[in-house]
Amino acid sequence: MYNLLITVAQLQALQQQGAALAVLDCSFDLMKPDSADQGFQTEHIAGAMQAHLDRDLSTHDASQAVNGGRHPLPQRESVARWLGQMGIRNSAQIVVYDRNASQYCGRLWWMIKWLGHDAVAVLDGGLQAWKAQGGPLVSGPATTGQATNFELKAPLRRLVLTEDVVSQLARPTQTIIDARAAARYRGEVEPLDPIAGHIPGALNRPFTDNFTTQGFFKPTDVLKAEWEQVLAGRNAETVIHHCGSGVTAVPNLLAMELAGYPPAALYAGSWSEWSRTPGLPCAQG
Repeated sequence: MYNLLITVAQLQALQQQGAALAVLDCSFDLMKPDSADQGFQTEHIAGAMQAHLDRDLSTHDASQAVNGGRHPLPQRESVARWLGQMGIRNSAQIVVYDRNASQYCGRLWWMIKWLGHDAVAVLDGGLQAWKAQGGPLVSGPATTGQATNFELKAPLRRLVLTEDVVSQLARPTQTIIDARAAARYRGEVEPLDPIAGHIPGALNRPFTDNFTTQGFFKPTDVLKAEWEQVLAGRNAETVIHHCGSGVTAVPNLLAMELAGYPPAALYAGSWSEWSRTPGLPCAQG
């Protein structure tokens, strides 16, 4: 079972063995959402299904949303139903990837853990690594398997809501980590949300710092050393990760696990919900 990362060679070996697999392409572009469908139809890993950030990994029906922000999480039951409609069973090893340096596929990795399914892994290096190593590609629209039932189990990752973050801000032992680019964290620019800045007291670790220039996660010893510097003696078990809308925070969460830390919590509403909630403090600098 692969439950954090999987390499191209490991995925190809599972395919050759005829293992029960479900591969999902989560490629996306925040500035051009419609391009995700075109990119998938142009090329994707043979046998892969599509997972669209706006359609599948978020809900825009407030009555079905777990949290606020730009990409609200659907209820766990809704996500399980969608996986079942895709033909994905609990017996499957699920592999998620994108062509965006794992910027979006981590969202689905976390959601599947949240449903209680541990056998889900991110394809390290994404579509680019697959192509570089001669993995087969196909074109055409998305397809799905025969509908089945995907069973919900106890969550394997922890979700926190805005009220949880508010209640814990006063605790000197609480650690909040913001995954956005440094300029957005400091409040110098804000292209997407109504207020620029960050949650008071939050640390900044841009999610891109976890990757090599080739788009792979850095070696575990490097990640361990870097995260030790970020935490600077703070208790890793108190960490809450967030970003702009609960998507790019996940590479930070995953990187900490690769470095040997226990799973941390995710504030999925993130800055997009925080900055839209009247009365909450916002810091700059």
